[in-house]
Amino acid sequence: MDLDLEKKRWSVTELVTHLRQTIELDDWLQNVYLEGEITNFTHHRSGHMYFALKDERAQIKAVMFERLNRSLSFTPKNGDRVIVKGRLSVFERDGQVQLYVHRMNQLGMGDLFVAFQQLKERLEIEGLFDQAHKKALPPFPKKIGVVTSPSGAVIRDIITTVERRYPIAQILLCPVAVQGETAATEISQAIQLFNELKEVDILIVGRGGGSLEELWAFNEEVVVRSIFHSQIPVISAVGHETDVTLSDFVADLRAPTPTAAAELAVPFLDELKEKVASLQQRLLNQQANLIKHKRERLLRWLQRPVFQQPGQRLEQYIQRLDYLQTDLIRLIEKKWTQGQQQLERLESRLVRHHPERRLSLEKERLGYAQKELIRSIKRLIEERRTKSQHLIQQLDALSPLQVMKRGYSLTYRLTEKELIKSVKQTKPGDLIRVRLADGQLKCQIWGSEEEQNE
Repeated sequence: MDLDLEKKRWSVTELVTHLRQTIELDDWLQNVYLEGEITNFTHHRSGHMYFALKDERAQIKAVMFERLNRSLSFTPKNGDRVIVKGRLSVFERDGQVQLYVHRMNQLGMGDLFVAFQQLKERLEIEGLFDQAHKKALPPFPKKIGVVTSPSGAVIRDIITTVERRYPIAQILLCPVAVQGETAATEISQAIQLFNELKEVDILIVGRGGGSLEELWAFNEEVVVRSIFHSQIPVISAVGHETDVTLSDFVADLRAPTPTAAAELAVPFLDELKEKVASLQQRLLNQQANLIKHKRERLLRWLQRPVFQQPGQRLEQYIQRLDYLQTDLIRLIEKKWTQGQQQLERLESRLVRHHPERRLSLEKERLGYAQKELIRSIKRLIEERRTKSQHLIQQLDALSPLQVMKRGYSLTYRLTEKELIKSVKQTKPGDLIRVRLADGQLKCQIWGSEEEQNE
């Protein structure tokens, strides 16, 4: 059967890319917990681990990159049964589905590992691990609270380190069980007790190294929330450097070991003394340099003429004062004269603009204006009278009545005001009205004769 050539054809790259994008958009496939047996394990010289996970009927390729596998507490090998957390994607070069592993633990710790991851994700969503909640450590603590076992090496290491580095600090121990059924409750209550007493400046919460089960008390939610709500800054010092607990995430500072926690909690007194001595010497040097500079500056000032012969400088100022006084008197007199002149000008203007004088002038102007107005009115009336008489004479000359006196008349229909201008507008029997200069005639037409133009 022939292929339908009109259908869209994909390249291999397009198909593999589409598969990868489809898988990566599936949230469930991006957060997979998988149990299986390691096979075909290769620890590449780059540090990355390549292997496959299999069970009785299937297997899938997997990779764990070097930045993630550095925190493993064991060295994987073929045949190990493990539980891993990772995400699925497609390795485009080979077109194969592949598991990218983020976490790995040997089977037997699988349930605890899953519980650890689930609690970590839930508390992280709540914001318990946010940097915004971290408190700064006091630079010079007077009292240090320690929550740990009274019989372990942890408290001895902390005491030894603090006495060596900062012997003026006091250590208050609240003994607790660090593993077992009651450990989480005791650790939480100890943290709360220190916060209620408010006797210490900083808290160290921790224990020595161990397996995941032995460190589990520091993964309990009650302990994590007690550290989060503590008003006293908390340093977490659980296990060795490769051990990670939820207390490490929520604490204000995580120390790789209890000894390191003590070093982070207190400064080194000898270094402080050296720093203080250095600062003191710098201060003395700066003061000596400042005094030297001020002394040299003072000597330069004293060598100036003004300090050598101050009387001469004063005489110049006295002479300058006399000049200024003379100039001031001259300026005052000038201003006084100008003021007097301006006052006289204002008085003269006031006399010219006195209300009685202006009123008299305005009355004279009004009388003259009235006389001129009367003359103008009379002249205008006479001109209009003459013009009217002339127009009457012209109108009378043009009046139809004057024309009618010479024998002319106007003919109208009897019942209408229509002027008859042609014999064509009449017919025998019509009643007409003839207007003469001294009256009207009512007539009837008996006949008409139209004038013939040759």
